[in-house]
Amino acid sequence: MPKASKQTASDSMTLEGYEGHFEELGGYTVGFETYTADADLAPLFVGLPDDRCQCAHLGYVLKGKVKFAFADGSEEVYEAGEAYHAPPGHTPTLNAGAEIVEFSPTEPLQQTIEVVTRNMEAASA
Repeated sequence: MPKASKQTASDSMTLEGYEGHFEELGGYTVGFETYTADADLAPLFVGLPDDRCQCAHLGYVLKGKVKFAFADGSEEVYEAGEAYHAPPGHTPTLNAGAEIVEFSPTEPLQQTIEVVTRNMEAASA
C-alpha cells in the first residue's frame, strides 16, 4: 500500500509564504502544507467557474488556522485540532503559522493548479 509523509512526498512547491509537499495516493493527493505569511488567495482562482476553487478538500489543521470563503457569502475558520471539508466553490485565506494536511481528488486538483499557476505567472510578469 502507498504511503507518504512531508519528508517522503514526491512533489514540492515553495512560494513566498507557502510550502507544500504532495503525493498521489490512489486517485487522491495528500498535501502537507505550511503557511508562513497571511494571504488571501482568491485572485489566483480567477478563470475557474465562479472564480473559485472547484476541487473538494478534506483536511486537518495541525497548527494555527485556515479560512475558506464560499459563494453564498459564508466563511468558515478551522483551527488546530479540527478536521474540515471544503466543498467546491471556495477560496482560501492563509494564516501565518498554520500547518495542515489535506486530501483532494487528484484530477480536479490538477485542473485547479493549472489555472492557479497561470495566474501566478501572469502576476509576476
